[in-house]
Amino acid sequence: MFSYQLYSSRNFPPLAKTLEMLAATGYRAVEGFGGLYADPAGLSDLHAGLQACGLKMPSGHFGLAQVEDTPDWAITVAKTLGMEQVIVPWIHPDERPTTGKGWRDLGARLQKAGGPIRDAGLKFGWHNHDFEFVKTADGAIPQTALFEGGPDLAWEMDVAWVVRGGADPLAWIDTHKSRLIAAHVKDIAAKGENLAEDGWADLGYGVVDWATILPALRKIGVTNFVMEHDNPTDHARFASRSLASAEKL
Repeated sequence: MFSYQLYSSRNFPPLAKTLEMLAATGYRAVEGFGGLYADPAGLSDLHAGLQACGLKMPSGHFGLAQVEDTPDWAITVAKTLGMEQVIVPWIHPDERPTTGKGWRDLGARLQKAGGPIRDAGLKFGWHNHDFEFVKTADGAIPQTALFEGGPDLAWEMDVAWVVRGGADPLAWIDTHKSRLIAAHVKDIAAKGENLAEDGWADLGYGVVDWATILPALRKIGVTNFVMEHDNPTDHARFASRSLASAEKL
């Protein structure tokens, strides 16, 4: 299933028109992010929009504080919108650990925060960026240490960020196949290109070897593939071209 991370369209309001565009393009699922359901009115509008467009939301991003401080609220949001997967996608730079122990402690913190989410029958995981693959001063790989501290933590793998972090996606897929429940499908422009889009590209128009990586993810049972572009200048172009490329893989 090819889904669409609504964060990609955050600069193209209103949300209702985005949902209509995605449904017309051929998407049948989307992924939410914390700001969309942070207030009751927004949650209500999102729920209504999904129903009106025939879209599902199998997964959603939540800030760590949202699941840690208000787990009952997070569970209610997830179940209201039909989610099966709750994902923490980010930690602010000034909160990021600088040692292996610090990352293991963060993993343990996530392990604890995910307890109520898992008890409610939902999957709970982490979404990476590139900084998790840059060794700390004491030689630890943050992503590895994070998983050591959180033995039950699932993983939504952002493949392009793994590549930008200098790591091999195929090796990480093989090593952590038991954790992988979803993947962000996005592409990286050739060096020096698409600078207005922060160096990202529509799927199939960049340098990431998706013809090899997508089958590898499918082989281990991943079915939730989420299109994402961090800064498209035209979200409808990104949505349509990426879906067309993905359907050929």
